[in-house]
Amino acid sequence: MSKLADEKEDVTADSVEHKEHAELFDKLPERGSAERLAAERRLVRKLDMRLLPTIFLIFILNYIDRNGITTARLKGLEQDLGLSDLQYSVVLSILFVSYCPAQVPSNMLLNYVTRPSWYIGGCVIAWGLTSALTGVTKDYGGILACRIFIGLPEAAFYPGAIYLLSRWYTKKELAFRSAILYTGLLISNAFGALMAAGILGHMDGKRGIRAWRWLFFIEGSITMALGFFSLWALPDYPNNTRWIVGDQRRLAQARLAEDAGEADQDTELDTPMAGLKMAIKDPLVLTFALMTASQLLGLSFISFFPTLTQTLGFSTTISLLLAAPPWFVAGAICCLNAWHADKTGERFFHIAGWWWGVILGFIISLCTMSVGGRYVSMFLMSFGYAGFAMTLVWVSNSIPRPPTKRAAAIGIVNGFGNLGNLMGSYVWKAEWGPEYHQSMIVSLCALVFSSVLSLGIRQHLIRKNRQLDADEKASMDGATENRVREAAILEGIAFEQALERRRGFRYLP
Repeated sequence: MSKLADEKEDVTADSVEHKEHAELFDKLPERGSAERLAAERRLVRKLDMRLLPTIFLIFILNYIDRNGITTARLKGLEQDLGLSDLQYSVVLSILFVSYCPAQVPSNMLLNYVTRPSWYIGGCVIAWGLTSALTGVTKDYGGILACRIFIGLPEAAFYPGAIYLLSRWYTKKELAFRSAILYTGLLISNAFGALMAAGILGHMDGKRGIRAWRWLFFIEGSITMALGFFSLWALPDYPNNTRWIVGDQRRLAQARLAEDAGEADQDTELDTPMAGLKMAIKDPLVLTFALMTASQLLGLSFISFFPTLTQTLGFSTTISLLLAAPPWFVAGAICCLNAWHADKTGERFFHIAGWWWGVILGFIISLCTMSVGGRYVSMFLMSFGYAGFAMTLVWVSNSIPRPPTKRAAAIGIVNGFGNLGNLMGSYVWKAEWGPEYHQSMIVSLCALVFSSVLSLGIRQHLIRKNRQLDADEKASMDGATENRVREAAILEGIAFEQALERRRGFRYLP
């Protein structure tokens, strides 16, 4: 007998043993059938109506709270606290000292806990409280402490939300949903500027309190209220969410199993530490991390956007109002870009292409100080975040299993990547204004380097897909038989069918 024949006999023997377990579930409606598509639409609609609005609102407040210090700067924060230009940069950047390293253990813990709704909701309440307390600070040390402690609970949200989405949506649904989440960040720059314009313009001196302090009190209180709401609104995992029951619960798990050809579950060997070790040893994860750090250095202007609009020469209120339109447009582009990425299955151009628009914006600003030219460049700069919104989606698509490795990889990439924001805090120096030519040159070079790395990732994934096309056995690399068996049980099909579906898995370059 040939080796191939022996392997077929082994598979047949395994499938006989599997039939006993498969009888636990009836077969799900056939993939692509009208009944199956209708059931999936009902499930996805239920998730979309509850999960997406909640995380969208949280992300709006996440960045409003984080960047409130940049708008407060326009109304006397530095003067009242006696901050020098260097001390302000330290206050701005110190958040990332706690925010970046906390993301990896946070995502590992999120994969381990059974109720992510309580974990994420609790973190939202914690950073809202810390944000509100920023309004009572009296000196450099006080605001420094607040910035350090706000970074810890904030570290749980964005990588945690992306991981939670990846536990519910398939790879062809994930980009658009993640873009809706990230649009919250983009819109937060607009809403944050509008809210700040109202508070800073009308609240100064009310009850003897400075307007910038009211800004933190109001924004932090709203965040805390939303945190308590999210304890109820957010889902947990497909196997234990309170408001997903019966056949919908099984369908939610089977959809993800079909998506990668193996169940989206950890085995006994897939401990949080094992997942971390797998992620650290994977060169692809480290390349993603370096690409993200370079990308965020290039996009670090976001923390200084109100300052950039102020260089146009208008009053504080007008400058804040001018900061809003670019982010509204960027939010719409972000969603359209992700929708098209899901339809086509393409990732590289939907991410890196927008960085090239930012580079063009920098070039325009380097060449002119005219109001029209500079404002157009700010629109182009804001569009770059349509690409960043897809970065962790690409990570999740490229490292689908096991969940422990995916959780750690998302935490590593976003945690290390935000070092780019930390470095960016020192790139946009006040002494380089109002032109900020040096800042733009550094950012431009960072985006070029990030483009090169992303091209390398694309070619690597194309090469891996060619290997899968050429060798069916390669499709089982990194997969475990237990997860393929679990997928077959969830779907109510034979092991051979589940194995065949696993062989159809391909990466999205």
